[in-house]
Amino acid sequence: MLFIHAHLVTMEPCENGFVTIPDGFMQTDGEKICAIGAMSACPDIASFPSQEVFDLGGKKVYPGFIDAHCHMGLAEEGLNFEGDDLNEMTDPVTPQLRGIDAVNPLNLSFDEAVNAAVTTVVTGPGSANPIAGQFCALKTFGCNTDRMVLKEPVAMKFALGENPKNTYSDKSETPMTRMATAALIREQLKKAQRYYEDCLKAEEDEDTDPPDFDAKCDALLPLIKGELKAHFHCHRADDIFTALRLTREFELDSVLVHCTEGYIIADELAEVNAKVIAGPLMTTQSKPELRNASDKNPAILSQNGIMCAICTDYNVMPIGMLPICAGMAVREGMDYWQALAAITIHAAQIVGIDDRVGSLKAGKDADFAVFASDPLTIAAKPELVVINGRIVRSSL
Repeated sequence: MLFIHAHLVTMEPCENGFVTIPDGFMQTDGEKICAIGAMSACPDIASFPSQEVFDLGGKKVYPGFIDAHCHMGLAEEGLNFEGDDLNEMTDPVTPQLRGIDAVNPLNLSFDEAVNAAVTTVVTGPGSANPIAGQFCALKTFGCNTDRMVLKEPVAMKFALGENPKNTYSDKSETPMTRMATAALIREQLKKAQRYYEDCLKAEEDEDTDPPDFDAKCDALLPLIKGELKAHFHCHRADDIFTALRLTREFELDSVLVHCTEGYIIADELAEVNAKVIAGPLMTTQSKPELRNASDKNPAILSQNGIMCAICTDYNVMPIGMLPICAGMAVREGMDYWQALAAITIHAAQIVGIDDRVGSLKAGKDADFAVFASDPLTIAAKPELVVINGRIVRSSL
């Protein structure tokens, strides 16, 4: 397909911010963007079948939006236990769980995502367990999760603070304190390190037997090797510092998820070049560790030079609210372009999928949306949504 006379908001970083092309073209080939640039460099339009050429008349084209942290498909609307696959609350340490095994791609939230131009979601288990399991990155259109996968696993989920405490104190089991939560994480990571060392010894010495298979340690091997990111659920400042402490001890590639009190310690986070997925915004202080929640959080983090994504934490907030949350961040002081980046290129970079999505660039996935108005406002609605080079919504 060939899209012409488009105002391309590429979100590709440049010296002065992000590249925009006021009168440009974009060509797709199968699932990829194969060419993009000014109309002066546009291919011969006559060489394309008329049904494959779209004159956008100056409307703006944005990369598909990315929710960098949610639980889409694991907890279904309108159902209780039958549709709730979010937390395995029988064991506090479950790194072997794969979120993809619980995703129902026919859940109506996927349609809601497409309708809001959210084309990629990073989804997985909840925060009941200190080590909860593996997150995956999925496209939001399809009926088969194996065909919707962008990257799996994309992160290992850890949780600190109230949620593990509340889950297991009710059972009179460990962990009942923040100390025990951190201790369980340390213990399992130490086991995984030893498991990895034993595996290496067996590879190097044919007379050494490999260790007995351990599903938990095996799932953590990519993390120990530095090949998988650690996503830490943390709200309070002390929990954020515990996440950073564990990160140092085990040399993890970590991301701070929610980071609710991050704005209070922004200088400390900037010092360690922390990466943050903030949100959800526009919610109530529904539990004690949210008492200092502020919609100014993304703005203050960004102003301190911290790369920040914005998430809905669906199903805490509807997935379609993602661009509106970015708009709220702008209202509370975040630079407009930083807010847009927080649901496009910065979200992709933080998660580690920017080789595929997050900006409009030749070679990347053809995931984009056309808007006639500012997409970060509540009245905005995409006129065209394309995922993997396929038009999935259109009112043009």
